[in-house]
Amino acid sequence: QVQLVESGGGLVQPGGSLRLSCAASATIFSILHTGWYRQAPGKQRELVATITSAGNTNYADSVKGRFTISRDNAKNTVYLQMNSLKSEDTAVYYCNAALLTNQLGRSGYWGQGTQVTVSS
Repeated sequence: QVQLVESGGGLVQPGGSLRLSCAASATIFSILHTGWYRQAPGKQRELVATITSAGNTNYADSVKGRFTISRDNAKNTVYLQMNSLKSEDTAVYYCNAALLTNQLGRSGYWGQGTQVTVSS
């Protein structure tokens, strides 16, 4: 069983930055594919960014150029650096990890979520 714990959410003004962290309780972290997803009120959960065990990244068009996903296998942690935040980035952000890339966003392991609110 893999446990994921997100942190780093909060309230930030438009144009500001936040860095989310997701710590995994798994020695197999280095072989897991990981991703960040978000869900805004009244909307379905959507992809934000993914990073495979090999370090290949993928981003939603809405966050390209503003968000950066990275991972530190020595710390069993995946990060999401969010810059130039907009009000539409307001959502609960979830960390996901899976053994297969086609499981990302669908199954695998999920964190409890961390709230990000962008507001002046």
